[in-house]
Amino acid sequence: MNDTSPPAAPRSPARWLLATAVVVGLAAAGYGAWYYWQHQQREQQAQAQTAAVQLQGLEAAVDALRRDQRASSQRLQDAAATNRVLRDEMLGLSQRSALLEENLAKLTESANLGRQAVQRDEAELLLTQAAQRLAFADDVDGARRLYGLAATALAELPDSDGLNLRQALVQEREALDALGDGPRVLALQRLDAVSQALQRLPSQVQPSSPVAPVARPWWQAAIAAFVDITPSRLQGPLTAGERASAEQALELELTLARAAIERGDGRGRDAALARVDQWAQRRWPDSPALRAQRAELQALRQLPLQADGNVLGSTLRQLRTQTDRR
Repeated sequence: MNDTSPPAAPRSPARWLLATAVVVGLAAAGYGAWYYWQHQQREQQAQAQTAAVQLQGLEAAVDALRRDQRASSQRLQDAAATNRVLRDEMLGLSQRSALLEENLAKLTESANLGRQAVQRDEAELLLTQAAQRLAFADDVDGARRLYGLAATALAELPDSDGLNLRQALVQEREALDALGDGPRVLALQRLDAVSQALQRLPSQVQPSSPVAPVARPWWQAAIAAFVDITPSRLQGPLTAGERASAEQALELELTLARAAIERGDGRGRDAALARVDQWAQRRWPDSPALRAQRAELQALRQLPLQADGNVLGSTLRQLRTQTDRR
Protein backbone atom coordinates (compact mmCIF):
# COMPACT_ATOMS: atom_id res chain seq x y z
CA MET A 1 0.00 0.00 0.00
CA ASN A 2 1.34 3.21 -1.14
CA ASP A 3 1.55 6.25 1.20
CA THR A 4 -0.59 8.85 -0.33
CA SER A 5 -0.21 11.52 2.44
CA PRO A 6 1.27 14.72 1.48
CA PRO A 7 4.84 15.49 2.56
CA ALA A 8 5.55 17.56 5.74
CA ALA A 9 5.87 21.16 5.32
CA PRO A 10 9.17 22.72 6.42
CA ARG A 11 9.28 24.49 9.88
CA SER A 12 9.02 28.20 9.81
CA PRO A 13 11.47 30.60 11.53
CA ALA A 14 8.69 32.00 13.72
CA ARG A 15 8.42 28.80 15.58
CA TRP A 16 12.12 28.78 16.29
CA LEU A 17 11.96 32.28 17.54
CA LEU A 18 9.03 31.42 19.79
CA ALA A 19 10.84 28.40 21.15
CA THR A 20 13.95 30.46 21.67
CA ALA A 21 11.93 33.13 23.44
CA VAL A 22 10.31 30.52 25.61
CA VAL A 23 13.70 29.03 26.44
CA VAL A 24 15.15 32.47 27.12
CA GLY A 25 12.14 33.34 29.30
CA LEU A 26 12.47 30.09 31.16
CA ALA A 27 16.19 30.71 31.60
CA ALA A 28 15.54 34.25 32.76
CA ALA A 29 12.89 33.03 35.16
CA GLY A 30 15.25 30.34 36.45
CA TYR A 31 18.03 32.87 36.84
CA GLY A 32 15.68 35.25 38.61
CA ALA A 33 14.55 32.49 40.87
CA TRP A 34 18.15 31.48 41.55
CA TYR A 35 19.18 35.10 42.12
CA TYR A 36 16.23 35.59 44.43
CA TRP A 37 17.14 32.37 46.23
CA GLN A 38 20.74 33.52 46.55
CA HIS A 39 19.58 36.92 47.83
CA GLN A 40 17.37 35.20 50.35
CA GLN A 41 20.26 32.99 51.38
CA ARG A 42 22.53 35.98 51.83
CA GLU A 43 19.87 37.79 53.87
CA GLN A 44 19.31 34.69 55.97
CA GLN A 45 23.04 34.32 56.47
CA ALA A 46 23.25 38.04 57.43
CA GLN A 47 20.32 37.65 59.80
CA ALA A 48 21.85 34.48 61.20
CA GLN A 49 25.14 36.31 61.73
CA THR A 50 23.33 39.24 63.31
CA ALA A 51 21.34 36.89 65.53
CA ALA A 52 24.54 35.08 66.45
CA VAL A 53 26.20 38.38 67.32
CA GLN A 54 23.18 39.42 69.31
CA LEU A 55 23.08 36.03 71.00
CA GLN A 56 26.74 36.37 71.90
CA GLY A 57 26.04 39.86 73.24
CA LEU A 58 23.10 38.56 75.25
CA GLU A 59 25.19 35.68 76.57
CA ALA A 60 27.95 38.14 77.50
CA ALA A 61 25.37 40.40 79.18
CA VAL A 62 23.89 37.42 81.00
CA ASP A 63 27.36 36.37 82.12
CA ALA A 64 28.05 39.93 83.27
CA LEU A 65 24.73 39.97 85.12
CA ARG A 66 25.57 36.66 86.71
CA ARG A 67 28.96 37.98 87.76
CA ASP A 68 27.31 41.12 89.12
CA GLN A 69 24.75 38.97 90.91
CA ARG A 70 27.49 36.85 92.46
CA ALA A 71 29.40 39.98 93.43
CA SER A 72 26.21 41.49 94.88
CA SER A 73 25.51 38.28 96.75
CA GLN A 74 29.05 38.32 98.10
CA ARG A 75 28.69 41.95 99.08
CA LEU A 76 25.38 41.17 100.74
CA GLN A 77 26.99 38.32 102.64
CA ASP A 78 29.85 40.58 103.63
CA ALA A 79 27.38 43.27 104.68
CA ALA A 80 25.39 40.73 106.67
CA ALA A 81 28.58 39.54 108.37
CA THR A 82 29.55 43.15 109.01
CA ASN A 83 26.09 43.85 110.39
CA ARG A 84 26.40 40.86 112.72
CA VAL A 85 29.78 42.12 113.86
CA LEU A 86 28.42 45.63 114.29
CA ARG A 87 25.39 44.27 116.15
CA ASP A 88 27.68 42.33 118.46
CA GLU A 89 29.80 45.41 118.93
CA MET A 90 26.70 47.48 119.64
CA LEU A 91 25.58 44.94 122.20
CA GLY A 92 29.03 45.06 123.72
CA LEU A 93 28.97 48.85 123.71
CA SER A 94 25.53 48.81 125.31
CA GLN A 95 26.75 46.47 128.02
CA ARG A 96 29.87 48.58 128.53
CA SER A 97 27.73 51.71 128.62
CA ALA A 98 25.49 50.10 131.22
CA LEU A 99 28.55 49.14 133.25
CA LEU A 100 29.95 52.65 132.87
CA GLU A 101 26.66 54.18 133.96
CA GLU A 102 26.54 51.86 136.94
CA ASN A 103 30.13 52.68 137.84
CA LEU A 104 29.44 56.36 137.32
CA ALA A 105 26.39 56.14 139.56
CA LYS A 106 28.49 54.40 142.19
CA LEU A 107 31.21 57.02 141.82
CA THR A 108 28.62 59.78 142.05
CA GLU A 109 27.10 58.20 145.14
CA SER A 110 30.57 57.73 146.60
CA ALA A 111 31.44 61.33 145.76
CA ASN A 112 28.19 62.52 147.34
CA LEU A 113 28.88 60.45 150.43
CA GLY A 114 32.42 61.78 150.54
CA ARG A 115 31.24 65.36 150.11
CA GLN A 116 28.60 64.85 152.80
CA ALA A 117 31.22 63.34 155.11
CA VAL A 118 33.48 66.35 154.52
CA GLN A 119 30.56 68.69 155.19
CA ARG A 120 29.76 66.80 158.39
CA ASP A 121 33.36 66.96 159.53
CA GLU A 122 33.51 70.65 158.67
CA ALA A 123 30.28 71.36 160.56
CA GLU A 124 31.49 69.34 163.56
CA LEU A 125 34.78 71.24 163.58
CA LEU A 126 33.02 74.61 163.36
CA LEU A 127 30.52 73.73 166.10
CA THR A 128 33.34 72.44 168.30
CA GLN A 129 35.26 75.68 167.83
CA ALA A 130 32.11 77.67 168.61
CA ALA A 131 31.58 75.67 171.82
CA GLN A 132 35.20 76.24 172.81
CA ARG A 133 34.94 79.96 172.14
CA LEU A 134 31.84 80.14 174.33
CA ALA A 135 33.32 77.97 177.09
CA PHE A 136 36.80 79.46 177.34
CA ALA A 137 36.54 82.98 175.99
CA ASP A 138 32.81 83.79 176.03
CA ASP A 139 33.29 85.00 172.46
CA VAL A 140 29.65 85.24 171.44
CA ASP A 141 30.34 87.15 168.20
CA GLY A 142 32.92 84.59 167.12
CA ALA A 143 30.51 81.78 167.97
CA ARG A 144 27.80 83.44 165.87
CA ARG A 145 30.13 83.58 162.87
CA LEU A 146 31.11 79.93 163.33
CA TYR A 147 27.45 78.92 163.63
CA GLY A 148 26.75 80.73 160.35
CA LEU A 149 29.53 78.77 158.62
CA ALA A 150 28.20 75.54 160.13
CA ALA A 151 24.73 76.35 158.76
CA THR A 152 26.27 76.71 155.29
CA ALA A 153 28.04 73.36 155.66
CA LEU A 154 24.83 71.60 156.74
CA ALA A 155 22.64 73.23 154.08
CA GLU A 156 23.43 70.63 151.37
CA LEU A 157 22.90 67.52 153.49
CA PRO A 158 19.85 65.39 152.52
CA ASP A 159 16.70 65.94 154.53
CA SER A 160 16.90 62.44 155.99
CA ASP A 161 19.95 63.46 158.00
CA GLY A 162 20.23 67.22 157.71
CA LEU A 163 16.69 68.34 158.54
CA ASN A 164 16.94 67.67 162.28
CA LEU A 165 20.43 69.13 162.38
CA ARG A 166 19.33 72.33 160.65
CA GLN A 167 16.32 72.72 162.97
CA ALA A 168 18.51 72.23 166.05
CA LEU A 169 21.02 74.70 164.64
CA VAL A 170 18.28 77.32 164.12
CA GLN A 171 17.24 76.93 167.77
CA GLU A 172 20.85 77.28 168.88
CA ARG A 173 21.37 80.42 166.84
CA GLU A 174 18.22 81.95 168.29
CA ALA A 175 19.44 81.13 171.80
CA LEU A 176 22.83 82.56 170.93
CA ASP A 177 21.26 85.78 169.68
CA ALA A 178 19.30 86.01 172.92
CA LEU A 179 22.59 86.05 174.88
CA GLY A 180 23.45 89.49 173.56
CA ASP A 181 27.11 90.19 174.33
CA GLY A 182 27.43 87.10 176.52
CA PRO A 183 27.12 86.37 180.27
CA ARG A 184 30.73 87.27 181.03
CA VAL A 185 30.52 90.59 179.23
CA LEU A 186 27.31 91.35 181.12
CA ALA A 187 28.97 90.40 184.43
CA LEU A 188 31.98 92.59 183.64
CA GLN A 189 29.74 95.51 182.74
CA ARG A 190 27.85 95.19 186.04
CA LEU A 191 31.10 94.82 187.96
CA ASP A 192 32.45 98.01 186.36
CA ALA A 193 29.24 99.78 187.31
CA VAL A 194 29.65 98.61 190.94
CA SER A 195 33.29 99.76 190.94
CA GLN A 196 32.34 103.21 189.69
CA ALA A 197 29.47 103.43 192.17
CA LEU A 198 31.78 102.51 195.05
CA GLN A 199 34.17 105.29 194.11
CA ARG A 200 31.32 107.79 194.35
CA LEU A 201 30.35 106.77 197.89
CA PRO A 202 30.93 109.48 200.53
CA SER A 203 33.69 108.90 203.05
CA GLN A 204 31.53 110.25 205.88
CA VAL A 205 27.83 109.96 206.49
CA GLN A 206 25.78 112.39 208.53
CA PRO A 207 23.15 110.75 210.70
CA SER A 208 19.60 111.32 209.52
CA SER A 209 18.43 112.22 213.05
CA PRO A 210 20.34 113.58 216.00
CA VAL A 211 21.66 110.92 218.26
CA ALA A 212 20.31 111.10 221.77
CA PRO A 213 23.03 111.39 224.40
CA VAL A 214 23.61 108.18 226.21
CA ALA A 215 25.36 107.50 229.43
CA ARG A 216 29.03 106.82 228.88
CA PRO A 217 31.15 104.50 230.94
CA TRP A 218 33.30 106.23 233.54
CA TRP A 219 36.47 105.54 231.55
CA GLN A 220 35.05 107.20 228.39
CA ALA A 221 34.01 110.20 230.45
CA ALA A 222 37.51 110.36 231.92
CA ILE A 223 39.29 110.42 228.56
CA ALA A 224 36.67 112.42 226.67
CA ALA A 225 38.70 115.58 227.12
CA PHE A 226 41.65 113.97 225.34
CA VAL A 227 40.11 111.47 222.80
CA ASP A 228 36.94 111.81 220.65
CA ILE A 229 35.54 108.40 219.73
CA THR A 230 33.39 108.30 216.56
CA PRO A 231 31.70 105.08 215.33
CA SER A 232 33.30 103.75 212.10
CA ARG A 233 29.87 103.04 210.62
CA LEU A 234 29.49 106.82 210.28
CA GLN A 235 32.96 107.94 209.25
CA GLY A 236 34.83 104.78 208.12
CA PRO A 237 38.63 104.55 208.49
CA LEU A 238 39.90 107.61 210.18
CA THR A 239 43.32 108.01 208.62
CA ALA A 240 44.29 108.66 205.00
CA GLY A 241 46.71 105.74 205.06
CA GLU A 242 43.97 103.33 206.02
CA ARG A 243 41.73 104.69 203.26
CA ALA A 244 44.54 104.35 200.71
CA SER A 245 45.31 100.80 201.80
CA ALA A 246 41.64 99.87 201.62
CA GLU A 247 41.28 101.42 198.15
CA GLN A 248 44.36 99.57 196.87
CA ALA A 249 43.15 96.27 198.31
CA LEU A 250 39.71 96.92 196.85
CA GLU A 251 41.16 97.67 193.42
CA LEU A 252 43.23 94.49 193.58
CA GLU A 253 40.21 92.39 194.47
CA LEU A 254 38.18 93.99 191.69
CA THR A 255 40.96 93.11 189.24
CA LEU A 256 41.00 89.52 190.50
CA ALA A 257 37.22 89.37 190.13
CA ARG A 258 37.46 90.63 186.53
CA ALA A 259 40.12 88.06 185.72
CA ALA A 260 38.04 85.28 187.24
CA ILE A 261 34.99 86.37 185.24
CA GLU A 262 36.97 86.53 182.00
CA ARG A 263 38.26 82.98 182.41
CA GLY A 264 34.90 81.69 183.64
CA ASP A 265 36.11 80.83 187.15
CA GLY A 266 32.97 81.05 189.27
CA ARG A 267 34.69 80.13 192.54
CA GLY A 268 37.45 82.66 192.03
CA ARG A 269 34.88 85.32 191.16
CA ASP A 270 32.81 84.57 194.27
CA ALA A 271 35.87 84.67 196.54
CA ALA A 272 37.10 87.94 195.03
CA LEU A 273 33.65 89.56 195.28
CA ALA A 274 33.38 88.45 198.91
CA ARG A 275 36.67 90.19 199.64
CA VAL A 276 35.47 93.25 197.73
CA ASP A 277 32.42 93.31 200.01
CA GLN A 278 34.62 93.13 203.06
CA TRP A 279 36.94 95.90 201.93
CA ALA A 280 33.96 98.05 200.93
CA GLN A 281 32.61 97.77 204.47
CA ARG A 282 35.98 98.80 205.80
CA ARG A 283 36.50 101.65 203.38
CA TRP A 284 33.08 103.36 203.45
CA PRO A 285 30.71 103.92 206.33
CA ASP A 286 27.38 102.18 206.38
CA SER A 287 24.77 103.87 204.17
CA PRO A 288 21.87 102.94 201.88
CA ALA A 289 24.12 103.44 198.86
CA LEU A 290 26.71 101.05 200.27
CA ARG A 291 24.06 98.47 201.08
CA ALA A 292 22.73 98.75 197.50
CA GLN A 293 26.21 98.10 196.09
CA ARG A 294 26.68 95.17 198.46
CA ALA A 295 23.39 93.74 197.21
CA GLU A 296 24.64 94.22 193.66
CA LEU A 297 27.83 92.35 194.56
CA GLN A 298 25.70 89.52 195.94
CA ALA A 299 23.66 89.48 192.72
CA LEU A 300 26.88 89.36 190.68
CA ARG A 301 27.86 86.21 192.54
CA GLN A 302 24.63 84.58 191.32
CA LEU A 303 25.15 85.38 187.61
CA PRO A 304 26.10 82.45 185.36
CA LEU A 305 29.43 82.68 183.55
CA GLN A 306 28.52 80.04 180.95
CA ALA A 307 25.73 79.92 178.41
CA ASP A 308 22.93 77.45 178.95
CA GLY A 309 24.21 74.07 177.79
CA ASN A 310 20.75 72.56 177.37
CA VAL A 311 20.21 74.34 174.03
CA LEU A 312 23.72 75.29 172.98
CA GLY A 313 25.64 72.23 171.84
CA SER A 314 22.57 70.17 170.91
CA THR A 315 23.42 70.26 167.19
CA LEU A 316 26.95 69.05 167.89
CA ARG A 317 25.62 66.19 170.03
CA GLN A 318 23.15 65.12 167.32
CA LEU A 319 25.85 65.31 164.66
CA ARG A 320 28.20 63.14 166.69
CA THR A 321 25.40 60.66 167.35
CA GLN A 322 24.73 60.34 163.61
CA THR A 323 28.44 59.94 162.94
CA ASP A 324 28.69 57.15 165.51
CA ARG A 325 25.72 55.36 163.93
CA ARG A 326 27.40 55.47 160.56
